[in-house]
Amino acid sequence: MQDIQALLYDYCEKYSGPKDETLSELERITHLQTTQPRMLSGTLQGMFLQWVSTFIQPQYILEVGTFTGYSAICLAKGLKDRGSLITIDINPETLAIAKKYIEKSGLSNKIDIREGKAMEIIPLLDITFDLVFIDADKENYPSYYQMIKPKVRSGGIIMLDNMLWSGKVLDDVQDAKTKALHELNSLINQDTEVENLLLPLRDGLHLVRKI
Repeated sequence: MQDIQALLYDYCEKYSGPKDETLSELERITHLQTTQPRMLSGTLQGMFLQWVSTFIQPQYILEVGTFTGYSAICLAKGLKDRGSLITIDINPETLAIAKKYIEKSGLSNKIDIREGKAMEIIPLLDITFDLVFIDADKENYPSYYQMIKPKVRSGGIIMLDNMLWSGKVLDDVQDAKTKALHELNSLINQDTEVENLLLPLRDGLHLVRKI
């Protein structure tokens, strides 16, 4: 018998819509042309990101970890008319796919792709962000959080992906990636300058609102 969680996920996808044709094509291409297609946000999470962005109507969004551009497209749909999204990634191969589909989505005028190391690029950004999405190398999540938080406005939101890490955060013995994520969950939960909600959406999405 198929896992009930997988069945429920499929059910939710079926009754959430309509789907964006460009994003559906991008999802297929990501599975065909990349070695880790699970890194893609996917339909449900992508729609959730779009909803959050649309509710906030941000002027400035920061994304750490572009991959093939799926989440950037979803987030950029909620931007104000003259808003912009900066997305950072180090992989030129996946960025080539991202550039193609961002262009195809009609949002290339709102999405600024920065190729390079996020740890080097983030300190150079002299912008106050309304919304941030972190989905990159897990060991550096705590550093990203500490670097980005001062650049987020009061009332702004930081979203961190993969914060349950396939359930590994429950393990007594943890590898470096899992340990970093678990420690960051704990740090956020004790941070008196934010409000937070950790959701079991996909692989765990931690929502943080700066007070």
